[in-house]
Amino acid sequence: MVYILLGDGFEEIEATASYDILRRGGVDAVFAGVAGRRVISSHGIEYTAHCTVGDIDLGVAEMIVVPGGLGGVECIEASRETLDIIKSAHERGIEIAAICAGPRVLSRLGILRGKRATCYPGLETQLDAGEMLPRLSTVRDGRLTTGRGPGASMDFGFALLEALRGKAAADAVSAEMYWEHR
Repeated sequence: MVYILLGDGFEEIEATASYDILRRGGVDAVFAGVAGRRVISSHGIEYTAHCTVGDIDLGVAEMIVVPGGLGGVECIEASRETLDIIKSAHERGIEIAAICAGPRVLSRLGILRGKRATCYPGLETQLDAGEMLPRLSTVRDGRLTTGRGPGASMDFGFALLEALRGKAAADAVSAEMYWEHR
């Protein structure tokens, strides 16, 4: 199960593209609302999350995904419960992914320390990654995947699918969608 965390103000394309690509690849994925099931995106679109962060079962979790959008990131950072879930998932060896401003959450938890990562250009100075690669669309380092921003959403989604189901699965879905992922 992949849990995509939604806090009010999240960047909808980053969450939705990842969800869509993972589902097309046969991965169980759900939206988990940080402050409840009703969540408003950064552009005012109302989403109904499948569950709340309190419903997350790390026993079945394959990955935790943190979309960007400063409002959504701030919502996650203000939730001790959500931060504890991300930290616990990381400690258990569960895949962690973040895009745009989302890596800021991981940095706050020490998850980026010593890792290669990318983020929304300009946020590099707020992160404690071992090596920031802001010109790259996505970066994978161990069980960590990061993405640059909204324009990297499709590449990010395929990177997540590849991390969970392998390159052949990502290539198959990419071909079906007529997308040439990197």
